Amino acid sequence: MTAKTPGFEAMLARLVGLPSVSSTRAELDQGNLEVINALGNWLEPLGFVTEVIPLPDKPGKGNLIARLGSGDGGLVLAGHTDTVPFDPELWNSDPFALKATDDAWFGLGACDMKGFFPLAIEAASQFRRSQLKAPLILVATSDEESSMAGARLLAERGEPSAARAIIGEPTGLTPVFAHKGIMMLSICLQGASGHSSDPDLGNNALDAMHAVMSELLSLRQELAAKNRNPAFHVQVPTLNLGCLHAGDNPNRICGHAELQIDLRLLPGMDAEATEETLRTRVEAVAERFGTACSIRPFYPPLPAFATDPAGELVKSLTSLSGQPPRSVGFGTEGPFFQSLGMETVVFGPGSIDQAHQPNEFVSRAQIAAGREILGACIERFCVRG
Repeated sequence: MTAKTPGFEAMLARLVGLPSVSSTRAELDQGNLEVINALGNWLEPLGFVTEVIPLPDKPGKGNLIARLGSGDGGLVLAGHTDTVPFDPELWNSDPFALKATDDAWFGLGACDMKGFFPLAIEAASQFRRSQLKAPLILVATSDEESSMAGARLLAERGEPSAARAIIGEPTGLTPVFAHKGIMMLSICLQGASGHSSDPDLGNNALDAMHAVMSELLSLRQELAAKNRNPAFHVQVPTLNLGCLHAGDNPNRICGHAELQIDLRLLPGMDAEATEETLRTRVEAVAERFGTACSIRPFYPPLPAFATDPAGELVKSLTSLSGQPPRSVGFGTEGPFFQSLGMETVVFGPGSIDQAHQPNEFVSRAQIAAGREILGACIERFCVRG
């Protein structure tokens, strides 16, 4: 490593110490440009040409694209710079101060997924631009944990361009070739409040919501009966009734109710068609009860992801890791990189079981093994072409 590019632990300590929470709640949402700038400062001494791409209408947020070499093909190593919100009282140490033990590093984002960046930088530092027959590109995005705005912007811009991409989410160094799509919706019903002693004085939105929930459970059964993929641990699409907010007092007829739901769709399922079916059926129930109905997504759907398990990158990572490829239930930025024409695999150090948890950590063994595997991939796809 050069004098301006620190070692792994120093880089991870710096990244963990830079707060970059992204959240749908404005009071918790933070920028990520300090993280982006730190990465750029470490990559430039290694010969990378860096570009910061601001997110429109999101001050303090941006993506980083750093390129080493030029030409066609090549490999992208990509990850997100943001973390989820946290509960400081549940941590055994300061979430923003990296804690090192003999076995692991602890800190907010150490696993999901700031630890991937110094790992990728150390792997890249083994190679000079003159060695590369195809480009090596490092990408750092914003807002993966909330809206996926960073990855969506890259897809809209049509960059970067490469043959293959590794998304460094925590998979325990197991190649992931598929995950479900995600839709999150808010269903609001507006009735009329009144004194609870006489139901005719109002229109109970919670009564209507009870019927809506029954309709959604019927839809869930139908989707599961028609769609199945044995590659997944949960082989069917899921529809979760996540939270319900309704009314304000026991002796008032409930005038307003909101239900928030989460749908996880299998690869090949049409998100727009599924949402339209849901809308039609929920609105019919609301009309029957005489309540106004509005349905809105929290953000555009995350597409399901599936790549060919016999692809060259999947096979290489399977051979190098000794782990057979699998699917997962959580979502990633993989679909957006795949939409740019790249063979895309999700593969990184750490376990999803540690992500979004107090005392988040990534193990030293995973980092050491991951460094060797990423170096071999760079050799295979960028040096040998």
